[in-house]
Amino acid sequence: MRAANILYLGIKELRSLARDPVMLVLIIYAFSLAIYAAAEALPQTLNKAPIVIVDEDRSPLSTRISGAFYPPYFVTPVMIDQAGMDAQMDAGLATFALNIPPDFQRDVLAGRAPVLQLNVDATRMSQAFAGSGYVQAIATSEVREFVQGYRGNAAPPAELIVRARFNPLLQDAWFGSVMELVNSITMLSIVLTGAALIREREHGTVEHLLVMPVTPFEIMTSKVWAMGLVVLIACGLSLFFVIEGTLAVPIEGSRILFLSGAALLLFATTSMGIFLGTIARSMPQFGLLLLLVLLPLEILSGGTSPRESMPEAIQFLMQAAPNTHFVTLSQAVLYRGAGLDVVWPQFVKIAVIGATLFSLALARFRNTIGAMA
Repeated sequence: MRAANILYLGIKELRSLARDPVMLVLIIYAFSLAIYAAAEALPQTLNKAPIVIVDEDRSPLSTRISGAFYPPYFVTPVMIDQAGMDAQMDAGLATFALNIPPDFQRDVLAGRAPVLQLNVDATRMSQAFAGSGYVQAIATSEVREFVQGYRGNAAPPAELIVRARFNPLLQDAWFGSVMELVNSITMLSIVLTGAALIREREHGTVEHLLVMPVTPFEIMTSKVWAMGLVVLIACGLSLFFVIEGTLAVPIEGSRILFLSGAALLLFATTSMGIFLGTIARSMPQFGLLLLLVLLPLEILSGGTSPRESMPEAIQFLMQAAPNTHFVTLSQAVLYRGAGLDVVWPQFVKIAVIGATLFSLALARFRNTIGAMA
């Protein structure tokens, strides 16, 4: 009877979810528009940065420098005066303001090493750090070629050949879409299971379950498999239609292997959702707990920045997070075409963490049920 109880209770959870339009919209958004926006709307490289130029020299060299800034890295430069530059920077309308001083060309030709002034709005961090190097490289290149009288550099004594593996075109969408998919799996699995438990408590249906011949293990397992199945199906559809279809991201490895790893991750994260649901007494409290849990999981898992660049204490602490190992697994499988012989350590680690979280959540759930009884 236990298997039947788990099956029927899980079907009850699916029916309850089908009658919740807010959760359905959240699932659709998280696995479609959110992934597309992370891939296309948030470029990691310099893109259409606003720049203004104060040309106080009005020479062929200054005109040449001004004409070197063009899309897609920069918008077409706006030529303004000194007062206009200050106003643009104060209003936050320009990330970069380049000031070309008077007699700049004459001083360059005379070998006096004149100075260009670049003002950067450092509050726009993603553009400021990368863009400063771009501006410096462009201005230096234009001055050097002007002095030489021709474009191009002398052949270096040694040549460096760069081969970008696994993403030869260096497209942000290839990385951002898959990492957002991992974040959506983590978020939805925790939200759905925790919300399902709190919803039953608020509606009083937990008391109905207590008088039925079911155990806490059966109740919890039914929520885990039902919500995990929903997220796993949404993950597969998003991988096929959004990532491979709309974004045209090439998948090198086995989709079945990736989804198998996602199923293990869901076992861990749904258990985490049950645990948080037993701590929170209402949906607002559950939302606050999510902020404390989801942000570290997503930011420190290695999906946003390499874990090697983090402090060693954080690296050690995040070994206990299941999505840390899933990020490594998903990148190895989807980008590099790795097989089970490569990613089996990540499978084992996720399974161990999942079993631990399930045991802790079950113990907490039994205490909660016992207190209500």
